[in-house]
Amino acid sequence: MNALDVPVWTAILGNFGFPIAITVYLFYRFEKKIENLEVVIFELNEVIKDSYHKFS
Repeated sequence: MNALDVPVWTAILGNFGFPIAITVYLFYRFEKKIENLEVVIFELNEVIKDSYHKFS
């Protein structure tokens, strides 16, 4: 790496750093929400199984 590569890397980080940071943040937030949805879907599945066995 020479001294001429530094402005290129600075420009790349300036152009792509913010979108990458936002994407990582949103993936982190969505991961927690997806985990919560997974738990709720599992619980709903159990409720459906229980109600099916009651009416069978």
